[in-house]
Amino acid sequence: MYVRKEAVLSSQIEGTQASLEQVIEYEASEEQGRGDAGEVVNYVAAMNHGLSRLRELPLSLRLIKEIHARLMRGVRGGHHEPGEFRRSQNWIGPPGALLADAAYVPPPPEEMAHALAQLERFIHESAETPILIKCALVHSQFETIHPFLDGNGRIGRLLITFMLCHAGVLSRPLLYLSYYFKRLRSEYYERLQAVRDTGDWEGWVKFFLTGVAAVAAEAADTAGRIVAMQAEHRMAVQRASRSQTPAQLLDALYQHPVVSTRRAAALLGVKYRRARRAMQALERLGLLEASSGRKRNRGFLYRPYVDLLREGTEPAAGPPLTAE
Repeated sequence: MYVRKEAVLSSQIEGTQASLEQVIEYEASEEQGRGDAGEVVNYVAAMNHGLSRLRELPLSLRLIKEIHARLMRGVRGGHHEPGEFRRSQNWIGPPGALLADAAYVPPPPEEMAHALAQLERFIHESAETPILIKCALVHSQFETIHPFLDGNGRIGRLLITFMLCHAGVLSRPLLYLSYYFKRLRSEYYERLQAVRDTGDWEGWVKFFLTGVAAVAAEAADTAGRIVAMQAEHRMAVQRASRSQTPAQLLDALYQHPVVSTRRAAALLGVKYRRARRAMQALERLGLLEASSGRKRNRGFLYRPYVDLLREGTEPAAGPPLTAE
C-alpha cells in the first residue's frame, strides 16, 4: 500500500486525478480500462518491476528504459516512444506551451546522450557521497536532462526509491517522498529550476533532505498506527468468531484492501460460501463496507485501513505547473 500511495502522489504531481481509493478499486475490478487510475497502476507495476530487476541488473540506462516502457504501456503518452530515449527536442512549460514560451529547454538529443552517460557513471562511482545527497543530485540531473518525451517526472522520482533500495537504506519501498513534493509543488519546481539557472545545488539539496526527514517521520508514524490498528482489529475478530477464516481474510486485506467474495475465496483458497461468511463477519464489526453499487460480485472496502493511508492523497486542484 505504501507503493500505491507513492504512485498516486507522484502521478498527481503531473496532473493525474485518481485518488488512492479509486486506484485500489480499479485494481480489484474485473473490467479495467485506461484513464488516470490506469496510469497509477502502471506506476506500481513499474516500481515492482524495477525492484525485481535490480536483483539481476545494476541501476543502469538500460534498466531505466525498461522501467519507462512499463510505466507508459497503454496509457496517456504511451505513443511517445515508451522505453526509448527521445530523438527530438522537448521542453518544459505549462500545458500547451510552445518552445518560445518554455520555462526550460533540455539538452538536444546529441548532447543528451553524453549527459546520460555521465549520469550513469556518477550513479556507480565509488566516491563516498552520502546516499541521500547522491539521490538528490541524481534526481535533479535526470530531470534536467529530461531524456524521454513523456514520463520524466515519474521516472525521476522512481529513481530515488530504486537508489535507496539498491543501497540497502530501505529494505522495502516505504518512503512516499512525492507527498512532500506534491505539498510543496511550486517550490519543488522552483528549486529544480534554480539549479539550472544559478547553480543553486545547496538550496535544492537542503529542500530534498528536509523532505526526506519529514516524510520518513510521517511514514514511520503511519506504520506504527497500522500495526496498532491491526492488533486491535485482529483481537476483535477473534473475539467475534471461532473460525480462523475471518482473521485470515483480515490479514489478506492489508495487501488487497478491496475484495469481492469471489476474490476473497481465491485469496484464501476456500469455497465461496466460506469466504462470504468471513466477509459478513468483518462487515458486522464495521471493518468492511460496500465500495460499489453493483449487486453482483460487488467489492467491499477495508475502510479504516484505507482512511489511514489516504491522508494527503486527494488530487491536487488544477493542472500541473510544468510538463513532464
